[in-house]
Amino acid sequence: MKKSLFYYELPAEFIAQKPLEKRDSSKLLLLDRKTGRTGHGFFYSLQNYLKNGDVLVVNESRVMKCRLEGTKEKTGAKIECFILKKLDDTSAEVLIKPSRKLDTGSRVNVGKYFFEITQKKPYGKATASFNGEVETVIGECGMVPLPPYIKNRDISAERYQTVYAEKNGSAAAPTAGLHFTEATIASLKSRGVVFAKVSLDIGLDTFRPIVEDDIEDHVIHSENFHIDANEAAKISEARKAGNRIIAVGTTSMRVIETVFDENGGISEYSGSTSLYIYPGYRFKIADALLTNFHLPYSTLLVMVSAFAGRENILRAYEEAKAGNYRFFSFGDCMFIY
Repeated sequence: MKKSLFYYELPAEFIAQKPLEKRDSSKLLLLDRKTGRTGHGFFYSLQNYLKNGDVLVVNESRVMKCRLEGTKEKTGAKIECFILKKLDDTSAEVLIKPSRKLDTGSRVNVGKYFFEITQKKPYGKATASFNGEVETVIGECGMVPLPPYIKNRDISAERYQTVYAEKNGSAAAPTAGLHFTEATIASLKSRGVVFAKVSLDIGLDTFRPIVEDDIEDHVIHSENFHIDANEAAKISEARKAGNRIIAVGTTSMRVIETVFDENGGISEYSGSTSLYIYPGYRFKIADALLTNFHLPYSTLLVMVSAFAGRENILRAYEEAKAGNYRFFSFGDCMFIY
């Protein structure tokens, strides 16, 4: 399929630049993926659309303060560095902006620390060696890595975390989960909705657009994930009972679609996934999806189009614009069922 099929116009004013005061007051666009019918509500009324026994699969990964600001030692040029993956105590895979200003051997000062580029890679990535432990540098100098389309930097770090975030590892938030509050979760549980936790460490490649003309030629990034036995059992038992499995976000979707086995269940598993879901993919376990509105040409827009149909999604997005919905990370939400 051509990349051009996954484009839509989005004026800048639709991009949410800050979170709402109340997490669960976001709008909720309802989309029946079989008929294309839509409806409108608010996230705080999510319980009206769920049933006793439904399982919400949430990604409990916590966003690391992995954004560093520094200066190139020889020139003083401003450099932005994102820690993508720790390789050992003092080295990491990083994303550098602007990468053209650095070569192998370049040194960047970050506070009282520095790092040296030991290897350059495609798409602005590199391997960097630090003069201190990576965890220490992040702890003392790191900032939350807000997405590039958010220009407002005066945002509390906790508002770019879900209320159930536990395990450090992500470079971006599982944004579909940002709408939940403790009260929302308690209300849903009291109605018999089950929460199952998985952990997938989201990389910044989630924001990298498809550049190939044919979406099938795109190579998707690999991300580490884990699901333990208790959480896996919740999902397997619910499926056997005929209850719905609802992925909260595209990251949870990637996990459950990766680990579903031919025997019809899910088991404890740790590993990495490079599952790329695009139209033509046959979903194995997910019955519904809670998700935000995604960027044109993104693998996330391609995934939701595979789940609900490209035309249904693009029509729903136009309806969302007409209804002044807010888009992207701090924006409003969709329930696709």
